[in-house]
Amino acid sequence: MIYWLFEHREWFAWNWMGGEESPLFKFLNLFRYHTFRAGTAALLAFVLSLMFGRYVIRRLISLKIGQPIRTAEELNNLLNSHAKKAGTPTMGGVLIIATFMISTLVCCQWSNVMVWNTLFATLALGLLGFLDDYQKVAKKNSKGVSARFKLVWQGITGLIVGFGFAYGVNALGGNQPEYVSNMRDLHFPFIKEPLIADMGFFAVIFYAFIMQGTSNAVNVTDGLDGLASGCATSTALAYAAFCYVAGSLRYADFLFVGHHPQAAELAIVAMALVGSCIGFLWFNAHPAAMFMGDTGSLALGGCIASLAIGSRQEFALVIVGGVFVMEAVSVMLQVGSFKLRGKRIFKMAPIHHHFEIQGWKETQVITRFWILSLICAFVGLATLKIR
Repeated sequence: MIYWLFEHREWFAWNWMGGEESPLFKFLNLFRYHTFRAGTAALLAFVLSLMFGRYVIRRLISLKIGQPIRTAEELNNLLNSHAKKAGTPTMGGVLIIATFMISTLVCCQWSNVMVWNTLFATLALGLLGFLDDYQKVAKKNSKGVSARFKLVWQGITGLIVGFGFAYGVNALGGNQPEYVSNMRDLHFPFIKEPLIADMGFFAVIFYAFIMQGTSNAVNVTDGLDGLASGCATSTALAYAAFCYVAGSLRYADFLFVGHHPQAAELAIVAMALVGSCIGFLWFNAHPAAMFMGDTGSLALGGCIASLAIGSRQEFALVIVGGVFVMEAVSVMLQVGSFKLRGKRIFKMAPIHHHFEIQGWKETQVITRFWILSLICAFVGLATLKIR
């Protein structure tokens, strides 16, 4: 929206303020810069979160959308410490999605296909999370929708978004110069040239796998106050840098990164996500006034996966999102070990609960995982120069 003001700055300046030397013309000229619009998106999302956060909490309480707490058998030794969370409003992810969508639409170019792919992924997986949360609240249990339904929904969403990135970006974005990276190329952080040149339709499947894996990883991380939103903030900050580099021919060429001009707009999307997460964290910090629920965690995963695909840094997500990977792997190892050996590796999975049972306070687990997430983000960014 504000980019439209830049495109029509001459009309506003000549009709209202007297030409190109007017303060209005010079101010509207700022809207052309990705950095300015990225900062605006982050600030707008944060301010909107603060403005409407209390309203969302009151509405969720009035609708009696409280967080169901798992049984004593499920929680094991954590029952006493987590029982007090019962009744805390969930589905707070609607605040993240709403502020993120508004700030993105206000600050981004509407003609950018990558932006719409990312918004679709965020909204579609957020809707899945909403249905899951609704089932938990309506049935007063922690099961939600079936695992099969969730996987099918994630898979279909991933295929649509994957096709949009692999084929739709260039087809709908107009003819691109020869130096623009093929969106179906497979890049690896430590290699200058594409690992695989033009994966063909396999790229769609690969991107769908990333979408599904990332959304589930963020979902299992969301178990403590502010844990997922804090880790998502550092991850989104790193991908704001990745997207900006990928969208700039000069930086992409210097750092041997796959370049596509549309990726620059994703830096604005990433910063909108940062602002939304920080704004939500204002109310989600321990002791949380509301939880994001699957509505927020699945949406965050879809958005982060889209940023990774658009910036051509899919494999870097394993490093940048290291905490999410650690959480997801801990669940897979726990389930696999119990089925194969009849023994558990961790006292409880995901791994953040393991440390709680070990004696760490909830705030210690959260803060230390935030620190790990920041380190992972810095290490991931360092891979830009190791080529």
